Amino acid sequence: MAPKIRFAAIGLNHDHIYMQADCVRAAGGELIGFHADEDDLAAEFARTYPSARRMASQAEILEDPSISLIVTAAIPSDRAGIGVAAMRHGKDVMTDKPGATSLEQLAELRQVQAETGRFYSIYYEERLESRATVRACELVRAGAIGRFVHSIGLGPHTIRRESRPAWFFDRTRYGGIICDLGSHQCDQFLYLADTLEAEVAFASVENRANGSTPGLQDIGEARLTAAQASGYFRLDWFTPSGLPVFGDCRLLIVGTEGTIEVRKYIDIGHAGSEHELFLINGESVRTIDCSKVELPYGRQLVDDVLNRTETAMSQAHCFKATELALRAQAMAEQHREPYGSSR
Repeated sequence: MAPKIRFAAIGLNHDHIYMQADCVRAAGGELIGFHADEDDLAAEFARTYPSARRMASQAEILEDPSISLIVTAAIPSDRAGIGVAAMRHGKDVMTDKPGATSLEQLAELRQVQAETGRFYSIYYEERLESRATVRACELVRAGAIGRFVHSIGLGPHTIRRESRPAWFFDRTRYGGIICDLGSHQCDQFLYLADTLEAEVAFASVENRANGSTPGLQDIGEARLTAAQASGYFRLDWFTPSGLPVFGDCRLLIVGTEGTIEVRKYIDIGHAGSEHELFLINGESVRTIDCSKVELPYGRQLVDDVLNRTETAMSQAHCFKATELALRAQAMAEQHREPYGSSR
């Protein structure tokens, strides 16, 4: 079967690039090439995708008219620049989160996207690649718990210091913990609330236990508000190494007539239950197996590239989630305590 689109990767600095590439390939995309400055990253990518050719420069990819889509998981501070260049060369973009690390970058992305009409889609993996979260969002949209009023998102991660590159600890390069991990939470809240009108009410970041790398923020939190809903999230780099997954990420959704709890990657004490959600309403408590729920993002994105529709994610939603994360990050840093201080 002939591929639906041809695509290439620029920037392989986060392992999400493999999930991104697989997502597009499963939807009918042909990965024809990639560019990375780092030989070790390029070698591993080439072993995984032997039919993709390593290209000498970004320009070689950007100037190939047969390529429709660029995927990137470059160092976060470089992703916006790659996206701008790609859109100006007539390519659509699927970037790992965060898609931008400053409001100035976001403003340029918005401007170039409007000028070119290309897509800049951000891979918010915690919603788009979690079957239980996809199903929870479907249930909320279908009115299974009444009207959505509140959410609590928990995003703990394991730090794995020994395997992290230097940029991971550099605030100017990774963007801060809310910009990075919190972008997932902002995306989820907007989707659940079904709105683009939301604000940051409170935000905080700290370095509580990593004084040797002061550029790292190891804990963060924020509260978001919309007209008829609000949400809180907490992020950290304190997941114990004994947990078999990177983090016990959870989402609690409160509606006027019920609640949903999603345990995204593990349900501690129960093997093989990472695709379950728990629905409580006026009639019962239900455990719902989500292991066969379709993940539609890749299919929808490829269709959007071909048909110039916005079924995977609206451009406005994509940018608004990024804006909320960046504004929360900025608010948090205005009031940040120095490492080692106490309240």
